[in-house]
Amino acid sequence: MANINRQITLAARPEGFPKESDFASVESPVPTPGEGQFLVRTQFLSVDPYMRGRMNGVRTYADPFEIGDVMGGRDVGNVVASNHPEFNEGDTVMGKWGWQDYALSDGAEVQRVFPELAPIQTALGVLGMPGLTAYFGLLDICDPRPGETVFISGAAGAVGAVVGQIAKIKGCRVVGSAGTDEKVAHLIDDCGFDAAFNYKKDTDYSAKLHELCPKGINVYFDNVGGAITDAALLRLAERARVSLCGEISQYNLKTPEMGPRLMVMLLIRQAKAEGFIITRFAERYPEGVKQLAQWVSEGKIKYREDIMEGLENAPAAFIRMLKGENKGKQLVKV
Repeated sequence: MANINRQITLAARPEGFPKESDFASVESPVPTPGEGQFLVRTQFLSVDPYMRGRMNGVRTYADPFEIGDVMGGRDVGNVVASNHPEFNEGDTVMGKWGWQDYALSDGAEVQRVFPELAPIQTALGVLGMPGLTAYFGLLDICDPRPGETVFISGAAGAVGAVVGQIAKIKGCRVVGSAGTDEKVAHLIDDCGFDAAFNYKKDTDYSAKLHELCPKGINVYFDNVGGAITDAALLRLAERARVSLCGEISQYNLKTPEMGPRLMVMLLIRQAKAEGFIITRFAERYPEGVKQLAQWVSEGKIKYREDIMEGLENAPAAFIRMLKGENKGKQLVKV
């Protein structure tokens, strides 16, 4: 075990897209666990879109990061020393201790990870927050039914790709948007989508959705917001359901984007739209993980991971994820 704990902290509030200079690398002594604590060494950390909002200094559904704070987020690691009755040296665990080599924990909000069941990093991806977001955000919010058309924006991301595959399991017709031709091919060839398009090439979203969703959109899973959501709302079918998961197109804007006022479409189509934060379903996580793991083992859900090596590269991994340059779940192997 090393004597130095490397940490990545927030150095400045970003203006627009974050820059690597908005982060700082600092070192501190490796902490010693006290009574009822254990020390965990990070193996993998996750970078996720929601972190961008916490960098702005304004509370949304979570407290903001303060200047000098260790960048927060979910991690998987190994217990290397323990004074805790329920966690032993050698255990693999998942928790939220952020971008650093080592951290102390009292066990709150920490779950065991079992390497014999799946690669440990899947606890940050398909069997973790992204997979659970897809599972509950589609099934509980939208209740998809056989034969319905499901449209997913940002469909090649860690959440969107799982949403589409669950929708296929439920007998739906699935359409997605993604940012490269390679990602479009992945959705169709690997994930079983019925259709997909490159939103950077096919920029007349209304025309494209009319073509690919001729009977309308029964379920819209929104990861993106902005112009593509405007087009989706105009294409809603009667009694459609909209799951508002993320608005990544808006996260890095310096000024709010003006757009058409289309809430009237919910009235016209007698549709409903509901936003959600995944922690709302925390008591049901075991249910979700069990079902997702079964579908993965049966080959019904496929997943991709984009792993960057080195804690020092966490800012670069975060930035490339926000720009959509990753292929699958963006992780950092510490």
